[in-house]
Amino acid sequence: MLVLKPNCEWCDKDLLANATDAMICSYECTFCRECVEQILNNVCPNCGGGLCERPIRPQKPHRKALSLIDQPAATERVNTPYSKDQLADFINTLKKVPPNQR
Repeated sequence: MLVLKPNCEWCDKDLLANATDAMICSYECTFCRECVEQILNNVCPNCGGGLCERPIRPQKPHRKALSLIDQPAATERVNTPYSKDQLADFINTLKKVPPNQR
């Protein structure tokens, strides 16, 4: 089950569970769409994978125990451990390689 992290790991923007601009990689690293498009060039700075829209968990259960009420989003904030220089170097090596070829 997705953790639904509460913030962009790069700029620390709040990303509520129903945020339509939350993006994740296959390891659930979480970033806002603005950072993904304008800074990260669709390269996860943690793993090098591509990023896509994070699904939105239903706010109320439409099936028993399947909602934010029963399985709330995470509250612990996460930030990438890499500096802006490390990030730039990493992205530059991968940004022209399509995610499915990384």
